Amino acid sequence: MTTNRPQFLLPLSDNVSDEAASNEAASNEAAWAAVQARDRGHDGRFVTGVLSTGIYCRPSCPARHPRRDNVRFFADGAAARAAGLRACLRCRPDDLARDETAILQAIAMIRDAENPPALGALAQAAGYSTAHFQRLFVRQTGLSPAAYARALRAERMTDVLSVARNVTEAIYDSGFSGPSRFYAASADRLGMAPSAWVDGGRGVTIRWAVVGTSLGPMLVAATEKGVCRLSFAEDRAALAARFPHATLVEGGGDFAALLADVVAAVEAPGTGDHIPIDVRGTAFQEAVWRALRTIPPGQTRSYGDIAAAIGHPQAVRAAGSANGANHVAVLIPCHRVIRTDGSLGGYAYGLGIKRELLAREGHGA
Repeated sequence: MTTNRPQFLLPLSDNVSDEAASNEAASNEAAWAAVQARDRGHDGRFVTGVLSTGIYCRPSCPARHPRRDNVRFFADGAAARAAGLRACLRCRPDDLARDETAILQAIAMIRDAENPPALGALAQAAGYSTAHFQRLFVRQTGLSPAAYARALRAERMTDVLSVARNVTEAIYDSGFSGPSRFYAASADRLGMAPSAWVDGGRGVTIRWAVVGTSLGPMLVAATEKGVCRLSFAEDRAALAARFPHATLVEGGGDFAALLADVVAAVEAPGTGDHIPIDVRGTAFQEAVWRALRTIPPGQTRSYGDIAAAIGHPQAVRAAGSANGANHVAVLIPCHRVIRTDGSLGGYAYGLGIKRELLAREGHGA
């Protein structure tokens, strides 16, 4: 007689070591917790087999939860079907692969097109209605197809500017039909003038100050659009290394009001949503930063939660990297991200500051 052993993460044979059996049990309990929470972030990582009904589901299936002793976990639908189970008609777990394929195809179309494809054309190619495809794309990427195309071109522009001979050459190489289209698309997104990205902030004035706070010395720097750097234990030299050709101006009366707002937001984290910021990164990084700003004060999320929130549940490590690449501590609250097990994880400025920021927001970290 063959034992129908659960296959979540560790597809083990009947003869396993105590350590392997313990690891398997822990993996299955983690999967069960995700099922009980109907965690959409785990969709695609495994499927839930229900022996009493003979079906398998997504972890987020809205149907009533089965009894735990009737549940087995499988790596994917193929493994569940091999065990004699059939797909749930309510949550349609096998459609997840179709959805992911459709989005990957759409992204390829956007990347390869000289001009961004129309939403209708993308939806037709995927075989979905326009409205459903739009919702699906946003859920998977965190952006609409049009916003994704704009972010992709702006990202290419930044990359090309570092090697191009001039800005005009970079504009055409990035896929824009001309300078006017680029400036219209990027005016609200880039804090610096496009030419500033060629040479470390040349032509841009950045005001800065190092001010004392209850968390220690804090560097605050801002362009005319908003705060571009907020960090602890950094000085002018660190700022100059980031913007080697920008004009750095210390303090000033017109900087005092913004500086006071930033200090207040650090002393009472969660109160600085009104402060303008001037940051940019890749489309993925910016999606992560937007997700961070939606975490309410006093609450935390795991790296997996953030990855799922932007539609990339598998990109946990990349979400962690984007979290660490945050340019404006506290204003983009990367301190609210902790490990799945509840431990604090890392923080660029030390766990003491992270713990204190969370405590001030009422979180007992």
